[in-house]
Amino acid sequence: MKSLIIAFAMYSKIPVPQVEWDKKSLSWALCWFPLVGVVIGAVLALWLMVSRYLGFAALRAAGAVAIPLALSGAIHLDGFCDTCDALSSHQSRERKLEILKDSHTGAFAIICCCLYLLLFYAAWREVEAEGIDLILLCLSPALSRCFSGLAAVSWPNARGSGLLATFTQPMDAKKARVVLISAIVVLMGAMVFLAADAGAWYALALPGAALLTFLYYRLMAMGQFGGITGDTEGFFVQVCECVMMLALVLGQRIWEVLV
Repeated sequence: MKSLIIAFAMYSKIPVPQVEWDKKSLSWALCWFPLVGVVIGAVLALWLMVSRYLGFAALRAAGAVAIPLALSGAIHLDGFCDTCDALSSHQSRERKLEILKDSHTGAFAIICCCLYLLLFYAAWREVEAEGIDLILLCLSPALSRCFSGLAAVSWPNARGSGLLATFTQPMDAKKARVVLISAIVVLMGAMVFLAADAGAWYALALPGAALLTFLYYRLMAMGQFGGITGDTEGFFVQVCECVMMLALVLGQRIWEVLV
């Protein structure tokens, strides 16, 4: 139970009791990380249903962008901005890692953040969030966090220290990988089953996009930083969720043309 509370205390703004962050509890905290995504997805689903009932359009999209940021405390968006600053610097690997640690916000971080939010908002305006598609969209925050947790316990830490190391060093990496891979299989399997059962084959673009983004993240993190950090983890979560959304929008439009 402590591990669950620590996961929500670290990765969300949802009120939880205060507990001691001992090594035993920290060793399982990342395994509960996807559950934060489940809660975010549930709140998002409620908002989408309410906004549909009330006839919202622009407000529905704005709320869909804002809700995950508000519930997560924008911790992942902060990592996205820092990573964009580092990647845009075109400096050496060591200098990029220094930029990740810098608390100042650079111009590229602001530009990329604005573009990201604009693109995500536009995608929410375009997507048909009903039926099976609504369920898949609301499962995507959990799936992105499953992949993020798997990266954390599988790939080298670029600095070997920091907040990410606080969570990963006490862990039994093998057991954590089993838990997170199992969660990924269950979530992706559920997405495939729901899409196939409804005959909405275009929806397979969503889990496919998540997998491709995960592969890109591996290549980017290892090539640019020599590993991952807490900031690059946040970068991945934000990019993965946006790419999944865009893939679903594109899939819906292509399906409409073909069918």
